[in-house]
Amino acid sequence: MTDSHSIDRYRSNLQGEFDSAGLYRALAEAEPDAHLREVYRRLAAVEEAHAEFWRQQLAKTGAQSGPLHLGWRTRALSWLARRFGPQFVLPTLSTLEQRDSTQYDAQPEAVAGGLPLAERSHERIVQHIAASIPGGLSGSTLAQLEGRHRRGGNALRAAVLGANDGLVSNLSLVMGTAGAVSSGTTILAVGLAGLIAGACSMAIGEWLSVTSSREMSQQQIEVEAQELERAPEEEKEELILIYQAKGLDEAQSRALAERLMANKDTALDTLAREELGIDPQELGGSPWSAAASSFLLFAVGAIVPVAPFFWLQGTPALGASVALSGFALALIGAGSSLFTGRNVVFTSLRSLLLGFVAAAITYAVGRLVGVTLT
Repeated sequence: MTDSHSIDRYRSNLQGEFDSAGLYRALAEAEPDAHLREVYRRLAAVEEAHAEFWRQQLAKTGAQSGPLHLGWRTRALSWLARRFGPQFVLPTLSTLEQRDSTQYDAQPEAVAGGLPLAERSHERIVQHIAASIPGGLSGSTLAQLEGRHRRGGNALRAAVLGANDGLVSNLSLVMGTAGAVSSGTTILAVGLAGLIAGACSMAIGEWLSVTSSREMSQQQIEVEAQELERAPEEEKEELILIYQAKGLDEAQSRALAERLMANKDTALDTLAREELGIDPQELGGSPWSAAASSFLLFAVGAIVPVAPFFWLQGTPALGASVALSGFALALIGAGSSLFTGRNVVFTSLRSLLLGFVAAAITYAVGRLVGVTLT
């Protein structure tokens, strides 16, 4: 007889596989590249087979699986993929796959069914796709590019964290000012000043960060170009070793390296990507776009605690600011659970608690300073 804990585990696994299949189907529908579209469909088919495996496990116990519906996280990621393209959610999906790749290791039924190996295979495939290789991935790439590191950031994570920075910092500033003074006009002015100052600081910092990264990458590529001119044979041998490390035999590696080295531009581009891990076409992206995004994301979060003071005064304005900020903190916490995979209630409450603790501390300091000055 199977215990209730095992039945609950089977149902949880079934829901997880059902969600994964639904997300891969959504990615396939949104993917313009025919090859990647087929890859997503195949991944969805495997996840559906896994779901059927857990249905059978439930059937053996005499339990019913019941109707299945896509979870909120799956629906949210599917919407984002359709709205912004699969590349937008791939880093998040890669993170979730990494987290889930070991979930079956301690489950004897899953091990007997070969599910852990399949999940690790999915993790690697998603990591390769998330590496954003121009033109999509070929079948040989999927089979041979083991261990290619993932570059680039997570736009979804950056958006959530950028808005969180603006919200928490300006909520703290507004509460600290409210603790020291009672004038709604003063609080509004300080809040707007904090919004502009913080957004500008974030934008300048992001611009400098991306610009510095681009300059360093350009310098590395220039050094690689000089080495290619001085010692082309040595560079070819490096390419051969790289491709051997990725799984090709020596003859295949040598043939591929010789073909790439026949054209200097192609050779430099390949060496930059394979040896340095740099995409010469991107170089980390545009510093101006990064700065603008940082400015806007910070401002979106920072305006929340300030907004009520445009229409209200005194205690009602302060209460509305706290309530609106609390709602936004919980929403940001829920958004962060998209890419962490943690429970949405837990992440929402954690975000709410941390934000309010920061606000309470600055309010207490403001009260102390206000009393001292008066």
